[in-house]
Amino acid sequence: MTRAPTAQLDPRQASPTIADAFDALMSGRAQPEPPATDFGGPAIERRSISEQVANRILGMIKSGNLKSGDRLPTEQQMAIALGISRPPLREALKALTLMGVLESRQGGRYTVTDLSPSRLVAPFNAMLSIHDYDVAIHYEARTVVDLALVRLCGERASEAHRARIMELALDGRRVVADTVAFRLNDAEFHQAINVGADNVLLLTVAEGLYNIALELRRIAVTQADVMAKSVADHCRVAEALVRHDTAGAVEAYRHHLDHVRETTIRSLNGMAAAGGEAGE
Repeated sequence: MTRAPTAQLDPRQASPTIADAFDALMSGRAQPEPPATDFGGPAIERRSISEQVANRILGMIKSGNLKSGDRLPTEQQMAIALGISRPPLREALKALTLMGVLESRQGGRYTVTDLSPSRLVAPFNAMLSIHDYDVAIHYEARTVVDLALVRLCGERASEAHRARIMELALDGRRVVADTVAFRLNDAEFHQAINVGADNVLLLTVAEGLYNIALELRRIAVTQADVMAKSVADHCRVAEALVRHDTAGAVEAYRHHLDHVRETTIRSLNGMAAAGGEAGE
């Protein structure tokens, strides 16, 4: 006897039957075992199904249908509700766990996390190893996020906070001969701008981007005049913020990021050359 094919999830249009079943499962009502899966045609790539499942769950979270602390149904119940087998479901749940959206607790049930920015960006810092590092992608992202934060800081920061940013910029001149002290000052300066923007999510993303490939930055600041150039850039950004010249602050920060990107590339090339020599 031939079984009816199981419908593939369509990320553009949720089936009312599936949606109703999942709502019922969230209320704890039992459902029958699903029939054996037979798609009645060429095999569908499992990843596409798992991605659709992950997007479906994310959609429920975004809409408020699932909230922080909600406990998901069992894998068996979710597989029934979504009309799929367990392997792609498990892939989707694993991906959402790595993203920090879900966490697995004792008993194998998944729970929606607190969805705090720090939790959601936690896997971000480890995303790129030095071997996978792409400086163009990194600084493209930093340019988008950091310049938005500078603009918001220029629009929102209090006078006291602008003065604090200026103080940190000037303090950089006093530590320019000490690489460790400079790195501490540099982190505080950038953090002060991010805080002044008053957007916790953008701040957290910026911190993740800042922390990528720090080993290259540590190498870069040992190069002649790199620290002095960065301190001068910081002062120009701070001076513009104190004057309430938001456009000038954004342009000065863009110039600073160009400088940081160039010195990072120099460090990356130097590390690659050293590795090549060591392998000869």
